[in-house]
Amino acid sequence: MKTYNFKVVVEPDEDFDGNQSGWHAYCPVLEQQGASTWGATEAEALKNINDLVHLVVESMLEHCEQIPEEPADQVHVTVEPRVAITV
Repeated sequence: MKTYNFKVVVEPDEDFDGNQSGWHAYCPVLEQQGASTWGATEAEALKNINDLVHLVVESMLEHCEQIPEEPADQVHVTVEPRVAITV
């Protein structure tokens, strides 16, 4: 069993006129696999990216794709179970 901690980025999103229109969230190391989303609030965007990262990893496992374990500044892998809490 491995535990993966993926870096995510949550940043303000703007409409075409430059007005804030929500929050964009993505996981850089899984972005090519579709790990990019948004939310009306920062908390909603963070929840959405958390859910989406889980779905992307599950899909990768189902399709026997390699889960990224690097670069080290984007992914931290441990062999013992862990719980991550963001406050």
